[in-house]
Amino acid sequence: MRRTALIALLVVVAAAVATGIGFAARGTLDDAERPITGNALARASAAALASTGGGRVTETEVGDEDAYYEVEVTLADGRQVDVHLDRSFDVVSSAADADAPGDRDGESG
Repeated sequence: MRRTALIALLVVVAAAVATGIGFAARGTLDDAERPITGNALARASAAALASTGGGRVTETEVGDEDAYYEVEVTLADGRQVDVHLDRSFDVVSSAADADAPGDRDGESG
């Protein structure tokens, strides 16, 4: 009986560890889409707004697939522009965002 209890405990512990590893791996993937913070946020925002000629920063991301930083700017007319910046906050590219105006998912900044 004691051996059965020990085996059951080991199965529960193994399942808990496997679940924790799954959550940790998923958290690592989510970290790739983390918002820009601190002084980098101020610098990236200023560079993006200068590039678009104004607007409002509505979302940011470090480690974007197109550049080191991505800053989404919503213009006065509601259009959204994604501005891609390198590590030195120089504009690499910009493109109209595919999201609809008013989409506030993941808003930051």
